[in-house]
Amino acid sequence: MKKFSYPALEPFNFMGLPDQDYEGAKFIIFPVPYNSTTSWKSGTKDGPQAIIEASRHIELYDIETEKDHSKDGIFTLEFLEPSKNSPRETILRIKEVVDKILDDEKFPFILGGEHSVTLGSVLSLKDKFSDFSVLQFDAHTDLREEYEGTKYHHACVMKRVRELDISVTHVGIRSTSEEEVEYVKDKKGSSIFYAPDLPIEKIIDSLKENVYLSFDLDALDTSIMPSTGTPEPGGLGWYEVLKLIKAVAEKKNIIGADVVELDPVPGLVAPDFLAAKLVYKIIGYVNK
Repeated sequence: MKKFSYPALEPFNFMGLPDQDYEGAKFIIFPVPYNSTTSWKSGTKDGPQAIIEASRHIELYDIETEKDHSKDGIFTLEFLEPSKNSPRETILRIKEVVDKILDDEKFPFILGGEHSVTLGSVLSLKDKFSDFSVLQFDAHTDLREEYEGTKYHHACVMKRVRELDISVTHVGIRSTSEEEVEYVKDKKGSSIFYAPDLPIEKIIDSLKENVYLSFDLDALDTSIMPSTGTPEPGGLGWYEVLKLIKAVAEKKNIIGADVVELDPVPGLVAPDFLAAKLVYKIIGYVNK
């Protein structure tokens, strides 16, 4: 694959950081504006840009960790151009970019877009790590075999992950289908924690040493995160989510992450800022 040689996208790089370079960065922000299979609302393709624009208003100094994590380098790649041919081809394009990020020993952080983008990261990580789990924050289990005529729908993404013999821990779940319930009964390697149940030690015990963190924003309660493609009432709160992610980062090795399914609402900027802040908080917890 060709070397990443283009400059940071200031003012559209994450947090508006000037003078960022790929070679010196530890964290690589990879925006994927993709939403070809969103179930209801269709604006998740605008999520990455909304997150990046909101991130420019985040303070670089993090009070909790007492550190400016941008000093360790956060570089923003160009927005991926999704394939017009098929969802699968888009997934493979994502994998190709994440392959390069991992080859360069950097931390891949995808901004979606719909949740199906996670599969591209997982396919790449499987080539690099012999053993890891996916920690999925989500309102939905995403374990359908097929939906709307494709196996690469966001409602199927964790089924595709499980087929790679990778264990998945689902947290924040409050909507699923009978098909998915029956699948979980018959399969090992999936642990489901339904909202509002969030037992930190049990969740951590369900994970392997290496963890990929996938955060669908509809895991959060709609009172703080109404801007999602498929909103569900009764979700998780800001501080309980941060408490869990921090605990996972302390006890496990987080090897990559994504934040997906932001569907921006014109004039409602608080959810965009929340998503951007969440990205920076995850970077802070990983950046030990």
